[in-house]
Amino acid sequence: MDKETLAKINSFTRREFTAKELYAFPVTLCDNNIDRDGEAFSDEALETLKGLFVGKTGIFDHDPKGENQSARIYDTEVVADSEKLTAYGTPYKYLKGMAYMVRTEKNKSLIEEIDAGIKKEVSISCSAEKKLCSICGSVSGGCEHIKGKEYDGKICYHSLEGITDAYEWSFVAVPAQVNAGVTKKYDKAEKEEKKMDEKFRQIGSQEELDKLVAAAVGEAVKKYEGWISPEEHQKQLDAVTAEKKSFEIKCLKLNAAISTGLPVELAGKISGDTEEAILKDAEAFAALTVKAAQQVRHFSPEGGVMSGVEKAFYDKNPELKH
Repeated sequence: MDKETLAKINSFTRREFTAKELYAFPVTLCDNNIDRDGEAFSDEALETLKGLFVGKTGIFDHDPKGENQSARIYDTEVVADSEKLTAYGTPYKYLKGMAYMVRTEKNKSLIEEIDAGIKKEVSISCSAEKKLCSICGSVSGGCEHIKGKEYDGKICYHSLEGITDAYEWSFVAVPAQVNAGVTKKYDKAEKEEKKMDEKFRQIGSQEELDKLVAAAVGEAVKKYEGWISPEEHQKQLDAVTAEKKSFEIKCLKLNAAISTGLPVELAGKISGDTEEAILKDAEAFAALTVKAAQQVRHFSPEGGVMSGVEKAFYDKNPELKH
């Protein structure tokens, strides 16, 4: 044991230990290959775990009793094996931990079992925020892809992402990972799926099944209460659009009547369905109205019946009136 290794170990002890008092050994904590649960740590997850596992204790079978503590990780390293590929074809990587324990009469047999390769398999306990489908990238439970099946030549597995904590590592008999092991925290989707499985396991008769199905249907009906079909939605949208268009046309006709001098009462008589067409028709309508007004004949005791143009002329030139 060199001085650097001894210094790293003694950073966790209350007093300085000598190399003869300590026993150090390497342990493969986890890797990026697909495990027995159809899941794999991403490369980013391994890097996160690398920092989180320094100082974590080693126990047996994930039993968190203090008496089960047997070793501690003093250093970690992500190792890439260029000669090996994962089941999905990427370079194989694993998280290597360097552990130590104090040589005592109590753990003498454990050290011998480790050296003999009997105590070998380990499993880690950590927390992952999400598990992503390797086929479509959806969060676990959000797609129809099944772990272990191939889709267009690609195997489906769930990639563990967003590691938030590492708890401990344990000696176990059968780990989830082939080369190490992992105990993972269930996400919300898995909890709901497990809860549903437990419901159906409790069914003992057709009557119980009918009740469960009826309850599920009732929940679905309540959830989608007030829902309308796409066809009905389009029908309502078309009606609103038509009403909006009619209101806009009325506004354009009113503006055209005002701008051309027509009485607003005549706005409804203007034709057209675009601003340009409406204004053009209003101007023509106004011109006709002026012409008609000019042709209206007026009566006066002095001048008798005359047209609007004649009346205007004689009003301006009274000396010419007979």
